[in-house]
Amino acid sequence: MKIKLNNVSKTIKNQKILDNINAEFESGKVYGIVGRNGSGKTMLFRGMSGLMRIEGEVWQDEMLLGRDMRILKNLGIIIENTDMYLEFSGYMNLKFLADINKKIGKKEIRQAMKDVGLNPDEKKSVGKYSLGMRQKLSIAQAIMEDPQILLLDEPLNGLDNEGVEEMRNVLLKQKDQGKLIIIASHSKEDIDILCDEIFRFDHGKIIGHEVRG
Repeated sequence: MKIKLNNVSKTIKNQKILDNINAEFESGKVYGIVGRNGSGKTMLFRGMSGLMRIEGEVWQDEMLLGRDMRILKNLGIIIENTDMYLEFSGYMNLKFLADINKKIGKKEIRQAMKDVGLNPDEKKSVGKYSLGMRQKLSIAQAIMEDPQILLLDEPLNGLDNEGVEEMRNVLLKQKDQGKLIIIASHSKEDIDILCDEIFRFDHGKIIGHEVRG
């Protein structure tokens, strides 16, 4: 699978948030989007996923976003804080989400939670979760339907060292399964360990592109 961005731009209140972005991504690789806060990383994820209207073109193989599909097909996504029902358990939160698409059942939800180090039988409400547990739950919701594309905005934020190591392994396993993964991260170490290619962002523009290995 390939995703291709052609001249992707976004203007809000006369300010260029995304400025003529051209890039290609393919399955079986992890791509890093690097830049300071406000550089356009999150807006890029919103635009290329279909959650925000943009100028330009986003192609998923032969399908054009906005013409052939409303959002990218087979997408798992984390953008900023994932909204959860704080009064319910982690498992129930994922079940509510799974019930929308009806692609998966109890078995897949439980496995996704186990994959990220959460106990699906834990009765504790999400409101009592630590920041790291909530982040793991967000990753579980992104991967539980076995999507072919993962767009992950700061996926390792709030995790302790052990949690970071665990989630890096989860993402590398997803890569080994042939997924197309794009992550935005402030962590140079995460980018260095995980990414095959790196795009550097500033003021809504790609100012650098590095291919590793």
